Amino acid sequence: MNFENDENLDYQLNKIASVVIKEKRIKKGYSLDDVIDKLDNIITKQSLYRYENNEARMKNKIFKKICLALNENPADVWQEINDRFLNNLSFDNAKQVPISNDVQIPVLGTIKAGIPIEAQQDILEYINIPKNWTNGNRIYYALKISGDSMYPKYSENDIVIFEQIDDYLIANGKDCAVMVNGYDATFKKVMINDSGIMLTPLNMNNSDGYQPTFYSAEQVIDLPIKIVGVAKEKRVKID
Repeated sequence: MNFENDENLDYQLNKIASVVIKEKRIKKGYSLDDVIDKLDNIITKQSLYRYENNEARMKNKIFKKICLALNENPADVWQEINDRFLNNLSFDNAKQVPISNDVQIPVLGTIKAGIPIEAQQDILEYINIPKNWTNGNRIYYALKISGDSMYPKYSENDIVIFEQIDDYLIANGKDCAVMVNGYDATFKKVMINDSGIMLTPLNMNNSDGYQPTFYSAEQVIDLPIKIVGVAKEKRVKID
């Protein structure tokens, strides 16, 4: 079977390949930029993101180079892809890999400072989100809530899905994941004005004693204060 020559199986195989490549990159702790550097920038970060999310087809040559950048033997990776493909077929070879409109994102226990979201290794599980959410190269991750500072809107062990952002104006008035002092991650409501940023818990009687905290525009730069995600959806597990 070949990515370029077997049109009937192309989509199914490329879908599995995208999952395998992404899993191996995350497991090794590589960011998208790390892999692009190892590839000597022969493809763009956007292209690698599209390959990993089955939005573009990997040609054999690129597939092999990505495997080598991940310190993997391309033949071994291909065998794993092929095995997964065969495992998704019924015994009479009538059932094909189901086409899904979902993509998987990691659920993190914590966010570690200085590490891109896509390279975080404190992964508790994976959950599905609609594939169309990722249009325009938008990136998502999820956090498992710990503590009661955002109660009752968010409770202990709720899973909250965040969209990774760079534009602070989008975060104004939203519930956000925020990195404080370059190492502390917190989940609070964010209010922004010309003077600075206010982080506010929804539960003023929270067990951590966290109260509304204001950071001046200078502190936002110097500490720094970095917004790393805006809450998009909450998922509650029923035991």
